[in-house]
Amino acid sequence: MLRTLLVALLSLAATGALADQMKLAVTTSFHNSGLAEVLLPEIRKDLGLEVQLLVVGTGQAIRLGASGDVDAILVHSRKAEEDFIAAGNGTHRTEIMYNDFVLIGPAADPAGIASASSAADALGRIAAAQAPFVSRGDDSGTHKKEKSLWDAAGVGADARDVAWYKEVGAGMGAALNTASGLNTYILSDRASWLNFGNKGDLALLYAGDPVLFNQYAYLPVNPAKHPHVKSDLAARLETWLTSDRAKALIDGYKLNGETLFTFNAAP
Repeated sequence: MLRTLLVALLSLAATGALADQMKLAVTTSFHNSGLAEVLLPEIRKDLGLEVQLLVVGTGQAIRLGASGDVDAILVHSRKAEEDFIAAGNGTHRTEIMYNDFVLIGPAADPAGIASASSAADALGRIAAAQAPFVSRGDDSGTHKKEKSLWDAAGVGADARDVAWYKEVGAGMGAALNTASGLNTYILSDRASWLNFGNKGDLALLYAGDPVLFNQYAYLPVNPAKHPHVKSDLAARLETWLTSDRAKALIDGYKLNGETLFTFNAAP
């Protein structure tokens, strides 16, 4: 009996069933990119670590971290991240990788944003034409960026009429599906757009403004505030995410020859 139990335990260990486990809140844009499916099996293989993802918008990820419901967060809204650290909810912020935001819209481009001089100009043209626009409306990093771009365009919340401006309160994939179904403009991160399979008549119309830079950062939850969090596992994951191993996987992840993320972590 003892021999049978020992063999069973060894078998479980060999298959990774006894791997350490931690919870990581990540954005829907990161998850929709498909990169998680590349990284997680390698993390388990290299570290014996099972990373359980909670896929939410940046705002919700930050709230999960602040309440100690996860061990770390991976998000993309620098001001919100800095506020998270300043409030004592996280120990530090480590940049991991970046891509950019892009403006998607009907291939016919009725608002003429493809020739815009800036991202703010592009949104100003959409507002002037009252061309249908889908907003995530979910307090995500993408939504925060979108709102800052509207402000830069001088199009405040009161000027974004519901007749053409639709907030869906959903993740990146669902918002893109809505935009595809209605054939509207939308702001997306590049990785989610490239990995999106239901493009319909939509096309990438505007990119390249430096304000569309999209940095992802890793923030461990503060064990001084939440002693139950697995800070040792969060630290092991951070070491891996900033390693040459992660760099090769992140930089090597491409779709149709296009790079989705660029690694920029310091070891």
